[in-house]
Amino acid sequence: MLNRRDIPFGEDAFAAVMARLGPWEHAPCLAVAVSGGADSLALTLLADGWAKARGGGVTALTVDHALRSASADEAALVGHWLASRGIGHRVLRWDGLKPVNGVQASAREARYGLLRQAAAQMGILHLLLAHHLDDQAETLLQRLTRGSGVDGLAAMSRQTYLPELRLLRPLLDVPHAALTEFLRKAGQEWIEDPSNRSDAYQRVRLRHLLADEGLDARRLASTARSLGRAREALERDAAALAARSAHLHEAGFIRLALGPLTEAADEVALRLLASCCRTVAGDAVYPPRLERLERLLAELRGGLMTRRSFGGCLLSPGKNGLLIFREAERMEGRRDVVGGQSVLWDGRFRLRLGGTGRGQVGALGNAGLQGIRKSLPRLPFSSSIVATLPAIWDAAGVSAVPHLGYNRPEDRDLVCAGVEFSPARPLAGFVHCLV
Repeated sequence: MLNRRDIPFGEDAFAAVMARLGPWEHAPCLAVAVSGGADSLALTLLADGWAKARGGGVTALTVDHALRSASADEAALVGHWLASRGIGHRVLRWDGLKPVNGVQASAREARYGLLRQAAAQMGILHLLLAHHLDDQAETLLQRLTRGSGVDGLAAMSRQTYLPELRLLRPLLDVPHAALTEFLRKAGQEWIEDPSNRSDAYQRVRLRHLLADEGLDARRLASTARSLGRAREALERDAAALAARSAHLHEAGFIRLALGPLTEAADEVALRLLASCCRTVAGDAVYPPRLERLERLLAELRGGLMTRRSFGGCLLSPGKNGLLIFREAERMEGRRDVVGGQSVLWDGRFRLRLGGTGRGQVGALGNAGLQGIRKSLPRLPFSSSIVATLPAIWDAAGVSAVPHLGYNRPEDRDLVCAGVEFSPARPLAGFVHCLV
């Protein structure tokens, strides 16, 4: 492991890290998020050399948030630097209105969305991010101020699996100073972001705290790694509990046996509850708050008797366990579609549309259900769940409800060729994907 006094970091050390992130496909293709700062430029050059040595290549992706007047020129400068080294480069612009409050959080969410979309469009399965040792230490301190649990204090993991790709952070053991030294030796300039010096941002203030109080970034990062191992162990236990107690239906709801849940260790039970709600709600970004989860678990152990709303879901206790299904008021509205499209609706259902017509995809709803009720046999599950199912709508009303096997008998120009429950957050984690 690199010590802070052993500043040099180069191709051989980077290759050793990448080997631990394998196995890799033949001729690996990588996307790298590059802002133009020292860290991301160093990562781009290292990744490019590593990929080309194995017959692959790199595409660098710069997000222009359009929050500063100089951002477009800086993105163009990054492209010029990379072109001189034979590295492909794309600029992704964050268009539209910008929020007045929470700008950094919104910019981060938009950045990840644009990066993931671009990588997926190019068929790239590995997106590299330049988070490093000092970032890891700052993240740990930042989350301490929020009272985070094990997951939060584990900070950033070296790899994160998403449905379409995985996020890789190969520099988490490397200090910022080592990356700037690498660029100096490579003769590569970089851009200094003025926001990195502004005390208006908590991360910058924590960076100053690290320096002023003599806190060791490496020890803090080591603490985050230890908590990361604890998180992995808890995730395995929660997955085992899910296998024993949770039945996930293709219509997007979960039936959860309460006995195993209430008997499990608190941290494991809380983790499974959070996963169930995030899976059903189609939310992969933020888990429910720990205090709310703890109250919910206490209520379940005390014998919850009434239906309640939680995390975009409705939780309904019954003799067969706890039924967790989507809260109708929180679902995505109807979306215009045309035949031939593949649409992810409400962050949960992937629909393949056939035909040449136009229409909408949206929840069946109670009104839609009443309109087709006479054409249906006995409902396969409660009407509250049926109302949350995706339906195809046209000018004449409900055209199809795939999960019910309903298709309006009249001629239809828009049909559903297939549907699958495809939540952004699987119930028991992600698998490693290769070409």
